[in-house]
Amino acid sequence: MQFNIKHLLITVVFIGTFSSQSQTDSLKTSTIWNDLKYDGGSILKGVGNAYTQPLRWKKNDFITAGGLVAGSGLLYLADNQAQSYFSKQGKNAPQILKDFGWYFGSPQNFFMVSAGIYGFGLLTKNEKIRYTGVLIISSSVASGFAQTVLKTAVGRARPTDGNRDTFEPFRGTPGFHSFPSGHSILSFTMAHAIAKQFDNFWAKAGIYAVGSIAPISRLWKNAHWLSDIGFGMAFSVIVVDGIDNFMKRTKRYEFEKPKQISWQLRMGAGTFGVVGTF
Repeated sequence: MQFNIKHLLITVVFIGTFSSQSQTDSLKTSTIWNDLKYDGGSILKGVGNAYTQPLRWKKNDFITAGGLVAGSGLLYLADNQAQSYFSKQGKNAPQILKDFGWYFGSPQNFFMVSAGIYGFGLLTKNEKIRYTGVLIISSSVASGFAQTVLKTAVGRARPTDGNRDTFEPFRGTPGFHSFPSGHSILSFTMAHAIAKQFDNFWAKAGIYAVGSIAPISRLWKNAHWLSDIGFGMAFSVIVVDGIDNFMKRTKRYEFEKPKQISWQLRMGAGTFGVVGTF
């Protein structure tokens, strides 16, 4: 899938146009207009940090980058076997999952969902949902431009257009835009950004499971190699974590987690009940 720069530009320009250096002291009392301006600035700053962060890399960052390359290399060795397995599985895979994977990973649908999440948080003044929308949009913009450049520069053939070792850099045709998988990057960017807002293991597992449908469906469709998918998913996680850490480090968004209620059974002389402690 070739990343649709037009949809990205529309989203960024629409939000970024309202960015301003003047900010209210308290986001809680700000108007929707001020929130929109603030969030536009946050998105631009988040994307800028993603592209300049390599200049500030430390030892652990280089280890992470090395792990991404090494992991992709291992998947590359398994590309032929994985391609054969998933293409056979795809013949009997549920059509509803195939359709969901295609539509969910498509740029136009992805940005409509992203805008919906952000818009809901903005209008309801739910800062956690609003921040999640900002994180999704900024991460997808950053990773989206990167994968567009990689697709053209690497020029890897899709399984239907060549073998795993067929590369024609800068050819520019869809059949040689296999690496990395754009569907995988977009869908897992959203999944990871949302999952980070939950502490519950099962909630996270469910979100990641949904986010994995698009990458797997691309293997079923014989549109990508396993290493294209693996790199895309890992890359999206790195980008989301990097922007999330930047937002938290600069304290652009600060919101309290919902108070947890601790329930205890209390028994005593003539009493029996359940007490909730905030």
